[in-house]
Amino acid sequence: MSITNIAKLLKMENQIGFVLKVFLFSALISFLIKYTGPSLSIPATATNALIIILLPTIVLASVLLYRKLAKSL
Repeated sequence: MSITNIAKLLKMENQIGFVLKVFLFSALISFLIKYTGPSLSIPATATNALIIILLPTIVLASVLLYRKLAKSL
């Protein structure tokens, strides 16, 4: 498989390329969590658990709100 074939697979128009990008990004995040996560000294508190659980939702809501406001201008 040549580099041009890999580049064609990674184009957003191609559904297989999109799935491959999601898979690779997920694998990278999993690797980082598994091998660098234990070296982080985050105490197991209720506050930290809430932050970890709610932060992705808050970030996504903020991005969507920004996009909606930007589109309406």
